[in-house]
Amino acid sequence: FNKQQVKVPIWFKKDADPKYACYCSEVTEDQVIEAVVKHGAKTVKEVNAITGAMKNSNCKENNPLGVCCHKIIQEAIDKGLK
Repeated sequence: FNKQQVKVPIWFKKDADPKYACYCSEVTEDQVIEAVVKHGAKTVKEVNAITGAMKNSNCKENNPLGVCCHKIIQEAIDKGLK
């Protein structure tokens, strides 16, 4: 694949814009970090309630990795807690 063939930005690419943490609900890494820093979220469940992440689950189709975004959201939470 070349860059023009990719329909959504791949989160782990450094120039991804936006950098999605949850592709199904189109929640970005920045939104997850904001939920932690500004709203005090500390868990994936709390982030999901604030951002709406993981609500429209169709990970196999939407996430380029073909798996649930739970781990990616947790990594973004960890960044926000630092």
